[in-house]
Amino acid sequence: MIILAIVKEHKRLGRVLPCALVMLTLAVPVRAQEQALAEKAHHAKELIAAGRPAEAISIYRELVRAMPGNPGLIMNLGLALDMSGDKRAAIRQYQAVLKLDPESFPALLLLGTAYLDVGQPSLATAPLEKAVKLQPANFDAQVNLAEADMAMEHFAAAASRFEKLSQQDPSSPKVWYGLGTCYDALAQTSFDELAEVAPGSAYWLYLVAESRLTTKQTYSAFYFYKQALAKPPSLRGVHAALAEIYRATDHADWAAVEEAKEKELPPPDCATEKLECEYMAKNYLAITSDAGKDAAALYWKTRAYNQLALGAYGQLGRLPPSVEAHELRAKIESKRRQYAQAAKEWRAALDLAPANPYVKRELAMALAQSGSLDEAQALFQELLARDPGSASLNYFLGDVLRNAQKPREAIPYLLKARAADPNFLAVRKSLGLAYMQTGETEKAIPELKAALPLDEDGSVHYQLGRAYQVHGDRELAREMLKAYQEMQSKNQEGNKAVEKEVAITPP
Repeated sequence: MIILAIVKEHKRLGRVLPCALVMLTLAVPVRAQEQALAEKAHHAKELIAAGRPAEAISIYRELVRAMPGNPGLIMNLGLALDMSGDKRAAIRQYQAVLKLDPESFPALLLLGTAYLDVGQPSLATAPLEKAVKLQPANFDAQVNLAEADMAMEHFAAAASRFEKLSQQDPSSPKVWYGLGTCYDALAQTSFDELAEVAPGSAYWLYLVAESRLTTKQTYSAFYFYKQALAKPPSLRGVHAALAEIYRATDHADWAAVEEAKEKELPPPDCATEKLECEYMAKNYLAITSDAGKDAAALYWKTRAYNQLALGAYGQLGRLPPSVEAHELRAKIESKRRQYAQAAKEWRAALDLAPANPYVKRELAMALAQSGSLDEAQALFQELLARDPGSASLNYFLGDVLRNAQKPREAIPYLLKARAADPNFLAVRKSLGLAYMQTGETEKAIPELKAALPLDEDGSVHYQLGRAYQVHGDRELAREMLKAYQEMQSKNQEGNKAVEKEVAITPP
């Protein structure tokens, strides 16, 4: 009897999953003429333990052919495929194991995880639910099921699972990250409902201002807070927020005025303003359980979810360094458009998980956004070698090459991305621009036309107009260039209006 203990680390959807220790008992014949098979199995085990799973695949295939119907060997083949990055092939092996042994907990757990890895959470749910039923106390299975709920945007259900898991293991960074992500999503859902019920209201304006302040858009936040002051009801906290902005912009005298105004406001009447009183008492879960759908209820629900998310992320920040903590900080920096700083956080995450393809991909994207195109190119090439059919990876690499003024190198990757997903409009735009760089205007025209819905600043209209000019279609060229000029003019007027509106003015 040979015991294989294989430690497997997964990464998917921005979260690092726990290591799953799978112990399988293999029945290997002991007759002398079959001793070679046992030696091969041992060698394959050593390859996997050494981090060389791809080299073990052919050995396990040979063993499975020699001993068909052995669930342990099939499982090990699946693990080798999984660890080498071929998730879909691994799924087929796990399914084969379950046909032989429907109650195999390792196969159920790893099948569910593999489905999550390939972006099919709806298929992951059934095996993970069965795994949890077989072993209710298994932490990995419960985390994976919570992640499946989150991937399917069942955020309330996922948050409930993560909340229980946080009590079971408060030292788990993936649990706090998942919980914070779910609460963030629920806050966005409540805000979207508020935007439908009371767009432009004081409630809506306050929340917009708060979000702008969070991402250090100080002037924009100031504008929305001032707008909120001009509309009923008079919300507590607006004057205090303005005071914070005044102080941050070296207007201490104006800040004192706003602080005085905040103190003049009466406390809430808890008989009629119950949710605000719950908020002040930090009873956030009680607020989120309220069924109200009016503007006030949605406002307090959004703020409560925001506080719950901050609480979860705060717990994550108090834990030792983790991939999840660096990921959170990287995403915050990206929202602030501080891409070099985001790349620094992704690099720190990669130090903790050097074989993690998700982290490599996010680092490559941050590097591309910060202008470090050579580094981004190298990472995308490495990732594409493992998943050559990926539409997104072919697009990212092609777009990086195009931005690096290597359009001829970019075009084959962009064509492959377009073939994989013809409705991927960003691919059509990048391919059209690459053709313009190589002077292939006839090929550029259909790509740029397809990408027009993405055009926010008129640049695609401009390039399409140029292509029509070269092609001799003067009327179409005039039409596109006119649209470009109108979009540019509108954007300039909008920018001037914004500059005027966001000036910091006295109370």
